[in-house]
Amino acid sequence: MIAPAPVPALAVRHAQKRFGAVHALKDVSIQAYRGQVLALLGDNGAGKSTLIKCISGVHALDEGEILLDGEAVSIPSPATARSAGIETVYQDLALFDNLTPAQNFYCGRELSFPAWLPRGLRFLDSRSMDRDAAAVLARLKVVLPKLDAPVALMSGGQRQAIAVARASVFARKVVILDEPTAALGLREARKVLDLIAQLKAEGNAVILITHNLEHVVELADRAAVLRQGRKVGELRPSRANQQQLVSMIVGAEV
Repeated sequence: MIAPAPVPALAVRHAQKRFGAVHALKDVSIQAYRGQVLALLGDNGAGKSTLIKCISGVHALDEGEILLDGEAVSIPSPATARSAGIETVYQDLALFDNLTPAQNFYCGRELSFPAWLPRGLRFLDSRSMDRDAAAVLARLKVVLPKLDAPVALMSGGQRQAIAVARASVFARKVVILDEPTAALGLREARKVLDLIAQLKAEGNAVILITHNLEHVVELADRAAVLRQGRKVGELRPSRANQQQLVSMIVGAEV
């Protein structure tokens, strides 16, 4: 008996998005599965950022649909996306420099007590937030100099790891990473790549946007290539087909 095909944690079908005269997405479809990394590739202006912003609730699709675990959903805002289990780490990380890792983890989602009081009258449960954040960082093998120090005092790689770890705490469906190793040195990039591999091993569906094909070959199970708003191909990345990926990205082979 043939086992049924797995249902993707996230599926985008026939996505269309226009900004005035600019047709940013033209009938784009992708699927992201649990325990896999989907690399989203393409030159600047290919439509990658527009696509993830539609998934993350920043923009609304003009046409097409988004499905989570096979069910069509509406994502009118970033808050709705987070509530649905989609977490996105953009290049700017969106960390508060004056706050500690734990405070950044739970900013806007603070744990509080007692539960019977209205939320605005409760006390912050700082001890539980510190403990839970430390447990997550330990599980993901993220080593920080001090957990009670503001993130402004930490290195670029440590800050990136905090942002990715924060996303993993709340992402019940999908983690989207936008150029997570950009502007990092080799050692710090290595730590972030190991963290992404850990997210994959824990069964998360990961969408990785990157220009680094070495990272794609190392981490990605599938690579989808966008060019001028269209999806021009998808394949399983390997060292043998790196040149084919480059050709699709630059338009030499469509």
